[in-house]
Order: sequence, then C-alpha cells, then structure tokens
Amino acid sequence: MPREPKILTIVGARPQFVKAAPLSRTLKAAGILEILVHTGQHYDSRMSEVFFRELGIPEPDVNLGVGSGTHGEQAGRMLMALEPVVAEQKPDCILVYGDTNSTLAGALTAAKMRIPLAHVEAGLRSFNRAMPEEHNRVLTDHCSDLLFCPTPTAVENLAREGITKGAHLTGDLMIDVLRKMAPAARANSPALATLGLQPGRFLLATVHRAENTDDPARLGGIMHALAELAAAEPVVVPLHPRTRKMLAAQGWLPPPSGSLKIIDPVGYLDMLMLEQSARMILTDSGGVQKEAYDFGVPCITLREETEWVETVGAGWNVLAGADPGRIMQAVRAFRIPDVRPPLFGDGRAAEGMADILSKHLVR
Repeated sequence: MPREPKILTIVGARPQFVKAAPLSRTLKAAGILEILVHTGQHYDSRMSEVFFRELGIPEPDVNLGVGSGTHGEQAGRMLMALEPVVAEQKPDCILVYGDTNSTLAGALTAAKMRIPLAHVEAGLRSFNRAMPEEHNRVLTDHCSDLLFCPTPTAVENLAREGITKGAHLTGDLMIDVLRKMAPAARANSPALATLGLQPGRFLLATVHRAENTDDPARLGGIMHALAELAAAEPVVVPLHPRTRKMLAAQGWLPPPSGSLKIIDPVGYLDMLMLEQSARMILTDSGGVQKEAYDFGVPCITLREETEWVETVGAGWNVLAGADPGRIMQAVRAFRIPDVRPPLFGDGRAAEGMADILSKHLVR
C-alpha cells in the first residue's frame, strides 16, 4: 500500500508562521503528511510561540534552534542542521515561504539533495540587489519546481527571468488568514484599551529590515520622523528586538511615556487590531503593506522601493524612504483613493495551492 505524500515545510519568521497556518490545515485535509521544521530564526516567544498559539499551528515536529547571527552564520547553521533532517524524513517535496534566510536554506537544501521545491510567494521583486531578501527571493525562485505567485505582476517577473514552467497564480495566503482572523481580533484583542487608543486616532509604525536597522542614518531619520509625528497624534511602535538593540547601540532611548509609544512586539491578533484601527501605517514590512491595503488603511513605506508595487499603483501606498522630511510630507499629503481594487486573490489561496501540490505529488 503506497504511503501518503509527505511535504517538509520550513518556517522561521513571523510572516512565515502566518502563511503556514491556512496551508497546513488544508494540506492535512487533503491527506498530505506535513513535517513542520522551525529553524529558530525568530526564537523570542513574542516573535514565535504566540503566533503558533493564536493561529492554531501545530507545534513544530523539529526545531533547529539556530537563533540570531549574521546572514552567513544563520544560513550556514540552517544548512548544516537541515540536511540530516531531510535525509531522515525523505520528503516528496520541500515547501518554503517568502524571502528569509530560512527560505534560502530550505531552497539550497532541496537543490543539493535533489528534492522538488515549492516556493510560496514566488516572483516578488524589489529590483534592489542590496537587499538580502532580494537575493533570497531570486535564488529560491530559480531553484523551485512549483512557484506560487500572489499577483499577476509576480508571474510576469518570473517570465522575464525565463521561468514559466511550474508558475501558478494563486493569490496570497496572508489575506486568507487576515480575513478569517480580523473579526476575532476585533472581538478579543485588548490592544486599544491597554494602550489608551481610539480607532482612527493614532499612527502605527514598524521597522525591522536590515537596510534601515543597520544604517544609523536611516534608522535615526525614521525615529526622528516618528517623534515629530507623535507631537500631533499618538504613534505606536511595536519594536522588533533587533531594532531595539540597534537603537540602544546608538544611544537612542525611547521616551518613558507620551505620544510616541514604544512597545514590545505584539501577537498576531493584537497586531491585526492595531492595523485595522490605525489612521495610517508606516512600515518597512512587506506583509504589513499588504495587510494595510486589505484593511483600507493608508500606508507609508519606509523604503526606496517595494516588492508590492501594486499597492503603490493603486494609490494606497507611498514610498518615503528614511528621510524625515519625506516621511512627514508623505503623511501630510496622503489622499485616500476613491477605489481599492482586489489585488491579492479571493481569500482561498490555500485551497488552490493544496490542489496543485496534490496533483504534483501523485504523478
């Protein structure tokens, strides 16, 4: 009797936990055995465990416990740890998400061990090769056998690079989760009451990308802008541990109180509540840009480019970089568009991906 198909899924960072939640459930319903491997790239309980708990993701079958380090150190430790796990499990396919070091390590492991690779969120391009994430995206896509593209633009990006076989337009898994969990956030999250906030009367900001956190001038410029904005209305900043560390190294100390509210990272439900309640969001996160769009909340992206170009084209997202003057002007000049066309699918991406994987695995 043939065994059930087996997929080895590799995750390591918050956005990947979110994306994995609906697809893991759908794979199980389709009769596909999933072995979930957590690299430990995000190991703080506020960045990892709370997401597994709130999203109902099963505990990982394997936790590599890699932890922090430089990009090379992280990726190297992941590669060393993944190979024996893959050799033991003998999966029919390896599944990776997004553009992190965990993604690249999974892709390289699959390529070296000649195991089919599926990439969720394939085809994204910022066209900025100075970003580690851009290298991870490109390399992973060129290693992949199945490429799950969230938008038509992503499909077109792959075609320009000569990748058409195995590319599928599926929509975006994060939107699946957002639409399911947003009502639960409104019903259960105490975030607004805890922080003393009123819906539509505060700004929300997140900063975590290396291009901002590792450049003292850029990080200082962003924080200066947020402090200025806080003079007019509350600004909430759930601070990534890495960002806090870099600010401390610069001697920048957050105010003990006031309208600039520097807080610890929050869980998924609290983050959804803050996002959908904010007047505007400032972020360097790709996932937060998408969530802002789906909630109909204006977004200012603290980068020079974005892989989610559709949100800019629709007028709901403005690129402002890290210059305080540009950021302030973008916030003040923003005009909400009259329309918000659907960009990221119908909220059923997981079903489409599971169907494609099932057909691929039984051939």
